[in-house]
Amino acid sequence: MSKEKEMKIKEEELKQIQDNQNEMLRLINSVGALEAQKQDFLNKLPAVKDEMEKLKKDLETEYGSVSINMQDGSYEEIPKEEVAGPVKTD
Repeated sequence: MSKEKEMKIKEEELKQIQDNQNEMLRLINSVGALEAQKQDFLNKLPAVKDEMEKLKKDLETEYGSVSINMQDGSYEEIPKEEVAGPVKTD
């Protein structure tokens, strides 16, 4: 009876394949977690936008039409553009 030779790759090659496969799975899991976090952010964004619009309206009611400096809170009135009357053509 002849013994069949066991066919195997080298241990270090197997280790490289296993390490690469584990890293790929780790990266895929990380991408999935980031996508879930992205969805959470995207779902929260409309509420933040709505709150900003409400705040803008409240500030406009209190201060009028102003441009606010986001660094120090100072503001300047926004001049109202005069609406031109109807244009006459002869």
